[in-house]
Amino acid sequence: MARFIPNFITLLNLLFGSIAVVFAVQGNLSLAAGFVILGIFLDFFDGLAARVLKVQSDIGKQLDSLADVVTSGLAPGIVMMQLINMACLEFIPKNLWDETEINLTSEAFLPLLGLIVTLGSAYRLAKFNIDERQTNSFIGLPTPANALWIISLPLILIYQPSELAFDILLNPFILIVLTLISVFLLNAPIPLFSLKFKTRSFKANSERYVFLIVSIALLVTLWFVAIPLIILLYLIISLIANKRKNV
Repeated sequence: MARFIPNFITLLNLLFGSIAVVFAVQGNLSLAAGFVILGIFLDFFDGLAARVLKVQSDIGKQLDSLADVVTSGLAPGIVMMQLINMACLEFIPKNLWDETEINLTSEAFLPLLGLIVTLGSAYRLAKFNIDERQTNSFIGLPTPANALWIISLPLILIYQPSELAFDILLNPFILIVLTLISVFLLNAPIPLFSLKFKTRSFKANSERYVFLIVSIALLVTLWFVAIPLIILLYLIISLIANKRKNV
């Protein structure tokens, strides 16, 4: 029975990711984001449960990646697609094109670029499964982290609206650039630290402690706006840690 507990948690992750996809397709981006967060929360605990119960298995590893493709790949890809579609309808003046051309451009082609996130995530997960260097750290942005900052964008628009947020997040060209940056970071050869603590020593885990403390402070003060900043902080601290190790 204990052997199935981690896989059951992973299957719940897949279930929540699938529900997130349904809501994202329907355009309910706040609920889609909520179920992605739930799925990512479970994604953290399935591996932990496997280690604690000492029931790690190859099928669990493969199942985990399959679930992540949906929760942290397909769902955020559709969210980005919907955001680009919304941005096209908001950004492109209706007097520039006739209604038919606007529909063809904004609703059929340009928003589909958001699905590049899904492709980049799937490729990242496939590389992770065969890369023995990523047991205690990461190379490239982990898919859950990438998913979190993408699903934070509609949450900012819905719950923390501002003129600046609308100007940035309802600009289709900015969203496409963010999509390309997302795919690059997922697969870039950049070593990034993990949040696995082998000891409680501050010296041995200084970057982890600093990251967690600053992240909590940002979340308390900035809410959803904090999430993209936390991902940026994660990248900066990792780069600084890498430079220190190479000195």
